[in-house]
Amino acid sequence: MALSKTEKRQKIKRRVRRNIFGTAERPRLSVYRSNKEIYAQLVDDNSGVTLASASSREAKATGTKIEQSTAVGKLVAEKAKSKGIETVIFDRNGFVYHGRIKALADGAREGGLKF
Repeated sequence: MALSKTEKRQKIKRRVRRNIFGTAERPRLSVYRSNKEIYAQLVDDNSGVTLASASSREAKATGTKIEQSTAVGKLVAEKAKSKGIETVIFDRNGFVYHGRIKALADGAREGGLKF
């Protein structure tokens, strides 16, 4: 039986997460995309703590979903800079690196984060 879209994403997510691990010095930038919103958080996997987070609700950005994603990327980069974080490991969470996910990554890079 064929896998559904969400089951495929979960399978890809598990495969990628085997190799990605965030630390306090270089946290994991995890991205989640729903139909309406987009969320990003910096995670320290050693201690299991979220260091900073941002969402399209919090950014209060207007415009297209791509523009909102870019604003979320800049916001999470700003929060990371305030905590002294400059480099991160990007975790696309099984989503295709295209569209809103790419826009968020580009916004984070514009904000000063290094992947």
